[in-house]
Amino acid sequence: MTFSSQTPLDELPKGLRGVAFLKVTGVRHWTDRTFSFTCERPASLRFRSGEFAMIGRVDGERPLLRAYSIASPNWAEELEFYSIKVDDGPLTSRLQHIAVGDEIVMRAKPVGTLVHDALTPGKRLILFSTGTGIAPFASVIRDPETYEKYDEVILTQTCRDLHELDYGKALVAEIEADEMLSEVVNGKLRFIGTTTRETSEQMGRMTDWLRDGRFADATGRALTPEDDRVMICGSMAMLQEHKQICEDAGMEEGSNSAPGDFVIEKAFVD
Repeated sequence: MTFSSQTPLDELPKGLRGVAFLKVTGVRHWTDRTFSFTCERPASLRFRSGEFAMIGRVDGERPLLRAYSIASPNWAEELEFYSIKVDDGPLTSRLQHIAVGDEIVMRAKPVGTLVHDALTPGKRLILFSTGTGIAPFASVIRDPETYEKYDEVILTQTCRDLHELDYGKALVAEIEADEMLSEVVNGKLRFIGTTTRETSEQMGRMTDWLRDGRFADATGRALTPEDDRVMICGSMAMLQEHKQICEDAGMEEGSNSAPGDFVIEKAFVD
């Protein structure tokens, strides 16, 4: 039996009664390894820009769920997600084939540490990401609160190839083309995309940029605990490396209960 949003509640298996069924409204395949999609937003859903939710597909009588950062800002009418494609991944092997009109499931409620509440006040917000780790920052850079709190916002993304930076470039172009958002951002946002495999004008991992001075040269100064606040999202190895660099700079890790100078996200998709 196939279960969906049309299935009466009393006919749903117990494992599916705690999830919301959301209709997919758009799908875009950016590369052979990445895609994004939008879906309906439940009227009751509230979240902070930068949080993640448990989403997935129905597997028999149970939901198959994984943590996905919400890429849309908290004011958006639809939910957006940005994902990798993994052919043998329990969820992504199926999720990458979704089409408009299909349904995904989501379990409330969104949580996460890549939020403004987990950082103490600062002047410059720096968002370090690799690959699809840019997803939560797609939400943060479209939130007006970000530009109320900071004088400058620097979004970085490191990928293997140039075309994998297209999602981030498209986000910035979208903001610049939006009359209301561009007025709110007011020139405060900068995107730095680097590659590690394909030759480009900006090569190398951002951790190397931070160590050898290229980051300071490109942005005007090195990391400082006095003025900078940092969010980090990527692989576990990337998180640990960036965390060490922040701590070496005298920065303290923050959380929702104890705000600090930098935060990392530990939720991953398969």
